[in-house]
Amino acid sequence: MAAVTVDSLLQNPTLLFRPKSKVLLKPSRSLDCSRNRKLLLSRSSCFCGFKIKPRQTSLVVRASSSETALIDNSDTFSTDDVLYKETFPVNRIEKVEGKIFIRLDQSKNQQDWQLTVGCSLPGKWILHWGVSYIGDSGSEWDQPPKNMRPPGSIPIRDYAIDTPLNKPSKGDMFHEVKIDFNPSNEIAAIHFVLKDEETGAWYQHRGRDFKVPLVDYLEDDGNTVGAKRGFGVWSGALHQFSNVLLKAEASPADSPNNNNNESKDSKNKNRHLEGFYEELSIVKEVSVGNLVSVAVRKSLETSKLVLHLETDVPGNVVVHWGICRDDAKRWEIPAAPYPPETTLFKNKALRTLLQPKATGNRSGALFTLDEEVFGFLFVLKLDDNTWLKFEENDFYVPLSGASSVLGQHGQSESTSEEISSNSYTDGIINEIRNLVSGLSSEKTQKTQTKEAQESILQEIEQLAAEAYSIFRSSIATFPEEDVAETDTDSTKPTVKISSGTGSGFEILCQGFNWESHKSGRWYMELQEKASEISSLGFTVIWLPPPTESVSPEGYMPKDLYNLNSRYGTIDELKVLVKSLHKVGLKVLGDVVLNHRCAHSKNQNGIWNIFGGRLNWDDRAVVADDPHFQGRGNKSSGDNFHAAPNIDHSQEFVRKDLKEWLGWLREEIGYDGWRLDFVRGFWGGYVKDYLDASEPYFAVGEYWDSLSYTYGEMDHNQDAHRQRIIDWINATNGTAGAFDVTTKGILHSALERCEYWRLSDQKGKPPGVVGWWPSRAVTFIENHDTGSTQGHWRFPGGKEMQGYAYILTHPGTPAVFYDHIFSHYRSEIAALISIRNRNQIHCRSMVKIVKAERDVYAAIVDEKVAMKIGPGYYEPPSGGPQRWSVALEGKDYKVWETS
Repeated sequence: MAAVTVDSLLQNPTLLFRPKSKVLLKPSRSLDCSRNRKLLLSRSSCFCGFKIKPRQTSLVVRASSSETALIDNSDTFSTDDVLYKETFPVNRIEKVEGKIFIRLDQSKNQQDWQLTVGCSLPGKWILHWGVSYIGDSGSEWDQPPKNMRPPGSIPIRDYAIDTPLNKPSKGDMFHEVKIDFNPSNEIAAIHFVLKDEETGAWYQHRGRDFKVPLVDYLEDDGNTVGAKRGFGVWSGALHQFSNVLLKAEASPADSPNNNNNESKDSKNKNRHLEGFYEELSIVKEVSVGNLVSVAVRKSLETSKLVLHLETDVPGNVVVHWGICRDDAKRWEIPAAPYPPETTLFKNKALRTLLQPKATGNRSGALFTLDEEVFGFLFVLKLDDNTWLKFEENDFYVPLSGASSVLGQHGQSESTSEEISSNSYTDGIINEIRNLVSGLSSEKTQKTQTKEAQESILQEIEQLAAEAYSIFRSSIATFPEEDVAETDTDSTKPTVKISSGTGSGFEILCQGFNWESHKSGRWYMELQEKASEISSLGFTVIWLPPPTESVSPEGYMPKDLYNLNSRYGTIDELKVLVKSLHKVGLKVLGDVVLNHRCAHSKNQNGIWNIFGGRLNWDDRAVVADDPHFQGRGNKSSGDNFHAAPNIDHSQEFVRKDLKEWLGWLREEIGYDGWRLDFVRGFWGGYVKDYLDASEPYFAVGEYWDSLSYTYGEMDHNQDAHRQRIIDWINATNGTAGAFDVTTKGILHSALERCEYWRLSDQKGKPPGVVGWWPSRAVTFIENHDTGSTQGHWRFPGGKEMQGYAYILTHPGTPAVFYDHIFSHYRSEIAALISIRNRNQIHCRSMVKIVKAERDVYAAIVDEKVAMKIGPGYYEPPSGGPQRWSVALEGKDYKVWETS
């Protein structure tokens, strides 16, 4: 087995968008994502510089028995037959499980003790640790005494120590570090997390710090000091150690008949330690290198080309393949015959399960192709979420001209540069470069109108979207974009970047709560507040559902064209919208597209027959909701079981809904949509509706549960925000989504004084706003979570910390009606004023400068600094910026540059 390091193979990069020219990138609609290409743009281009970030690991991986080829010609081709042969390196991510161990031993002198922490996985491990003392309250760490710090330790600010783990000897499996301490130091517990410096990953236990408590029980005036009996190695763990920890021996002072108050020091003298050992599982993602080999010969019997593909990738490997007939490399399905275990995929490609070889851990297949085929294209599919490509492009094997073009025996004339190129994406690159060059030229800026510039920006977005859809991979990758600004004056830019996403400077007001319907004249009441809401700095207002509804709040719609609701009549709604427009507010309608309440029962007594202008029957209802016996197709999302779920795959349904949305735009004057319960149907249908209704702004409610372990919120919420990102991507970026991830993380951070949660593993905001800020609508409360429903109420008394966060950060902030018209009003208005005068927008750049237990601080666009939490932070002084306090409240503070 020949050993090669990962650095010697082409890495599998995660593509992060950082356009220098500040051009927005977004996902697109039409291209086949199964092709999974990635667009490689020149870093020196006028368009942008892409940051290619390889997976970091030093793990040594193993190639197959031959470093240069896997093909065993003896069982397939004779050597003289081979016209072309190529071996491609591929990287895949594999989860490797290991152990962390924690051991407590007594030293030889019988006075000191030693804590050992070790890890069995390869890596460059750092122990990030601190201590807490007897009598400490809260979750703060302190630095340990200097005589307790192992060699090589580095202080981290004033609360922690970084100590490297090393192998005691060359042959040892574990990396470990030993910490010596004396029980007389009054240390109650040692806290730590492990960091792998090679990958930058932090390892905790279920999102929380490891904690080794050294105190079992010590009472002081009836109050528990330190850890209670059975406290595990980490806070909240289920493991218990009866023989662990410092124990207090009984003394006369502990007797119930003794009325003397012994001092804490007296008790501490009677403590003794008992050793323990515990192992915990740890999982690390590592990059593993494999090889894919291809050999081609010409069959003398049939005059066809025979292609042999083989790989050492383990498991069931499926080849997703096709042919092309010119150098555009557009996929086509070839003529039969096909290898065994081949199926058709969406009339676009074929899929063949590779068959295991008789010897060795390899699998392969033979493909018979017509002589006139220009090239063979393929990617490897390991499972539904894992695809392997070559340098982030499809594998390509040139076949044109058979023996005349394939090159010399056993060699390919195509270079790696030729293989990785893609004329289709190259064309997109050139178009984008030309457009941006024209847009950025001084002559163009002087002569073109804003409308013309806007048209160019939209064209750029569409091209970038197509590129993005090509290279969207199974690994979470997201565009990180800056706003495209065409104005250079100090006024707020008014260029609308693309339909459904506004200008980037929106501040949203939710114009109702759960009780607003009760007056029966909400539209008229809101009309009286229109000027007041506008004067506070809001630019968009979200109105309640306008449709006749079984439920008074409007979320169980019945006749979609009947807009006489509990909030008021259709005429009152029209008057309200006109009044809001007069004061400069855009208006969002709350539309419920997922479900609709029926007017009558079918022959089985089931409510699934609709009346009114849209008199659908049970074909409009999904087939997999057992409550309503629909005759449509299966749902493309999660069912809402209180009402019939609409089947959006039906052409007549989509046609009717597009006409209805267009009617709302024209008849009522809505500027955009708040989309209810979008988890219930595919985001691609939303794109269809938005393309038809052309809203100024649209936002979807994709609300599902965050990740918890034993009731504790996990630190890593990437899976949750990825689901929201995936929905936005399905709409091709034509709509934003409420940033439920950020709301949930703010809950835990503020409730538990764990402000470190507000920075993810890459030092970015941990919600949707950290991945795709221009599509994140941030909020802390709405009619469902707050008001009288209170399904997920924000931590009481900490609302202004939440608003200090979302109103100073990128994303589009939304403010709840109940908070606007409350004692928070003046502080919210001040934060909006700070945001507006510093032109903070949805794509502003945020630099997190502090994310610790009791304080979070960030600087946004180098114009605004903020902090939340009881801890200390002041922006840096003495530099080019002069900071002045703009607003201060309970546990929050905001500065701006002079």
